[in-house]
Order: sequence, then structure tokens, then C-alpha cells
Amino acid sequence: ELIVTSRTYLQSSSHRADLQGHDEGNHYYARQNSFRIDAEFIRDQALKISGLLVKGLGGPSVKPYQPKGYYQHLNFPTRTYQPDTGSDQYRRGVYTHWQRIFLHPMLKAFDAPSREEGNAERPVSNTPLAALTLLNDPSFIEAARAFGERIQLEGGSSIKDRIRWAWQQALSRQPEADELTTLTAFYESEHQAFLKDPEQAQKFLIKNQGVLPTPSVDKAAWASVARVILNLHEGIMRY
Repeated sequence: ELIVTSRTYLQSSSHRADLQGHDEGNHYYARQNSFRIDAEFIRDQALKISGLLVKGLGGPSVKPYQPKGYYQHLNFPTRTYQPDTGSDQYRRGVYTHWQRIFLHPMLKAFDAPSREEGNAERPVSNTPLAALTLLNDPSFIEAARAFGERIQLEGGSSIKDRIRWAWQQALSRQPEADELTTLTAFYESEHQAFLKDPEQAQKFLIKNQGVLPTPSVDKAAWASVARVILNLHEGIMRY
């Protein structure tokens, strides 16, 4: 507790002009280090922001959504994978089923160890596969839909108020003027696109465990906004 509440730990990772030429390797902790949070926490964070995270303690391992046929070459014996349903789908990453060699694709994309051998330190990569996982993994899409509903229910009445609220929830800060303008324009663009094609709004709002109540163009547009916010690089980094 004393470490994480200390002034040293709470420093920004930004380079300071007054420290130029001093402690460039940060051996004396002149600034904070920035790093990406671990794979399990990335999913937990998205579920927490969306309001879906189940915080219950203990119990058996749970199985989040996984691509169909991913285990087709896993033999001796042949295994099948059935994703959990209900609240088990939203439990914390510490309870996720872990299959050696065939690590869950989302965990693999964010450099979680396969547990085939001991691993003293996790590598940290930065690849398009990680970004595509955040965009397309069913768990993250479902989190975006739920977050979109939260934005509508808790974010206020105006578009900009809702965006400010969502930004604060996800990034713990208010958006800059250009960020607010960009995301407002994006919402309006998505809203118009779904108005022209309501069927796409319906498809986008279909959950993996059923259909969201009263699908609408507005819900789909806010789910799209939530999806963008959950995919921001800043959201998976510790600065």
C-alpha cells in the first residue's frame, strides 16, 4: 500500500524538461514507467467498464467465447469447447480455463504465457492482431454493447455529455476538445448509417447470449461509440 500511494509511484511517465539529461535510463525513478496491462486485466477492465464484470470469488474455471473449431487439432483425447453462459461468462480472468499449447486466442494476442514452461517475465508485443482482437472478439463486442447502454442510461441527455461521461469512465479523464469533436461526429455518422439500414443495427445488437431488449438505431450507434472507446490504446496502458 505504501508503494502504490507514494509520490514516486504516482508520477507521470511523461518526460520532464527539468530532468533532461538526468536519469535517462530511469534507474532512480525520476518518472513512472509506462506499460501495457496484462492480458487477463484487459478483458476484466472492459467487462468492468461495461458493467458486466462478475466479482464473485472461488468456484470452477469458466470458459469465455472462443472461435469455433479452435480445438480441432487438440487430440489424446479429442476435446470440445463449450463457452459458459449466464453470469459465468463475465467472471474475472483469473478464473478463465487455461489449455496448455492451445492458449485462448485473446490471451495469446496479448502475450499471456502458454504455461508449457516456466516464464519469469512476459514479453510485450505491439501487433495488428491485438487491435483486431479488441475490435472483433465476442467478449469485447458484448462489453461495448453493454457499455453503450450504460452511456445512454447514466451519461446524461446530450451527445457531448454522454461522450464526456463515457470517456471519464474508461480513461479516468475528460476528453480534449478535438477528441470530443471527433467522437461526436463519429456518433452522428453511425446514427445516420444505422437509420439507413436498421437491419444492421439489429444484427449489431444481437448478443452472444440472446438479443438486447428493444433494439434501436440509437442503441446501436452508442454501442459503436463504446466500441471505439474500449479500443483506445490509452485504455490498455498504465502511464
